[in-house]
Amino acid sequence: MADISEARRFIPLGIAVLTVSDTRKPEDDRSGDTLVGRLTEAGHRLAGRAIVPDEVARIRAQVEAWLADPTVDVVLTTGGTGFTGRDVTPEALEPLFEKRMDGFSAVFHRISYDKIGTSTLQSRATAGVAKSTYVFVLPGSPGACRDAWDGILGQQLDYRHRPCNFVEIMPRLDEHLRRGAG
Repeated sequence: MADISEARRFIPLGIAVLTVSDTRKPEDDRSGDTLVGRLTEAGHRLAGRAIVPDEVARIRAQVEAWLADPTVDVVLTTGGTGFTGRDVTPEALEPLFEKRMDGFSAVFHRISYDKIGTSTLQSRATAGVAKSTYVFVLPGSPGACRDAWDGILGQQLDYRHRPCNFVEIMPRLDEHLRRGAG
């Protein structure tokens, strides 16, 4: 049974938030605000925040900059996961993944289904690891961001979460790179 181990101390992570939108501005970025509120309330540090248009090159450039920043442990994106011609966040970021996290999408859709039913099929939420950094690609609604944080990320990004969590394996995310060097 999952729980929080009081024997472990909380380890704050550096988390960057990217909103992908052709129309949102900082003053009306409710999805980005939702993620920032959740992560800071949990005790993590906001390592960066940006809004970029639905353009593969711009999305990828911003995320690659954060992947190169050693203070960023996690990147959360919101927006651009639908099926319209402008929804390109998965296309921008999945090529960067060294490891895909297929289970994230499955669990996200399970949680989302309980709230919005079959409409969850309209999201291409995805996740993976790139350059020893977790990248989560979330839909652009505040509700989807709440579902992802409250149902998955809040627990998995907490070192105290048992029986296992993403934080405890972070030091080993680049083993495949070090193995070739040794």
